[in-house]
Amino acid sequence: MKEQITTTLIAGVDEAGRGPLAGNVVAAAVILDPDKPISGLRDSKALSAKTRERLAQEIRESALAFALGEATVEEIDRLNILQATMLAMQRAVAALPLPPNEVWADGNRAPALSYPVRAIVKGDRDVAAISAASILAKTTRDAQMAALDARYPVYGFRQHKGYGTAAHLAALAAHGACPEHRKSFAPVAQTVLFRHE
Repeated sequence: MKEQITTTLIAGVDEAGRGPLAGNVVAAAVILDPDKPISGLRDSKALSAKTRERLAQEIRESALAFALGEATVEEIDRLNILQATMLAMQRAVAALPLPPNEVWADGNRAPALSYPVRAIVKGDRDVAAISAASILAKTTRDAQMAALDARYPVYGFRQHKGYGTAAHLAALAAHGACPEHRKSFAPVAQTVLFRHE
């Protein structure tokens, strides 16, 4: 085990899936290894899917520690999306196999944690550990939406990842909502017909 006494371990935390109408919200926490820098880290939304997948693999192989956490559709509907996002972040940090000295979270709100925590606006752009977390969260959630697409092909989840695109709204109008839709989100709440499968 490497000596960590003089190194401040910073866990970067970010989420994917606050805006969509369906699926869980996924958070990731990453502690990067300063001796194994990863080039090309930036906000996951600024990367191609292929680049995200390559970097996600490198993060999993090179980081000192990483973990994922999520909040379910039911928790999103019960708590609201902001509180569910904070819960997913808390779960990701709690699952880290290595305790950090500090946690830096993307955005202007940070979850309540037992560690010192900072909220950093545009952290996914400016802080490598948060960029890494954004990439892991996004690739994990995209894989979940691809799996949902196989279960509920009429919605096109693989293409729009659950966001309220014209095609998704048209599918909702035609088929109603599936169990993975967030009932508390207005476009879903306005859907009369619900699928029960």
